[in-house]
Amino acid sequence: MNENSPTNKVEGDPIFYNMPSTSGSNTSLYNGTKINAKENRFPHCIVWTPLPCITWLIPFIGHMGICTTQGIIRDFAGPYYVSEDDMAFGNPVKYWQLDPSKAQNGKDSWDKAVHMASEEYKHRMHNLCCDNCHSHVAMALNLMHYNGSSSWNMVKLCFLMLLHGKYVSLGAFLKTWLPFLIIVTAAVLIAYFTSS
Repeated sequence: MNENSPTNKVEGDPIFYNMPSTSGSNTSLYNGTKINAKENRFPHCIVWTPLPCITWLIPFIGHMGICTTQGIIRDFAGPYYVSEDDMAFGNPVKYWQLDPSKAQNGKDSWDKAVHMASEEYKHRMHNLCCDNCHSHVAMALNLMHYNGSSSWNMVKLCFLMLLHGKYVSLGAFLKTWLPFLIIVTAAVLIAYFTSS
């Protein structure tokens, strides 16, 4: 593996801030401030990706992670495990960029809260309904008192991601909604033809 690969970069490594783009002939340097979906860099964002089967039936339910100010993704991927830059169910298809200055003590508070929430969730059992990836993100936001609030929770995050989330591409939109539309269409056609 190339030593300049994003997966080998450690947060705080000075080389990370000038990481060259790996997309085609693009030689622009990653500066840590802009979204770069091709390199999976989503600075101070909440990111989301579909869950197989569950998202097909309920398209606003999926897997969530939170990113550092440098764009490194952290997600509660399973029991006692928080991944770094390797989301459990694939690359983000949707993101919601937040303002790190709305964290209680700004940018430093953002990264510290993401780290603290991730360390806490490395010691927790994953529970699909009660203590999951959304809960991990909510804890990070509560720790930093994002937007003056400490009442973030998984339901609120699910609803706000639905409202404010942006798809990374048309393909990402289709990956989220096409299976649901196929299932609904098939159900309607079956109901129509069996009732005739």
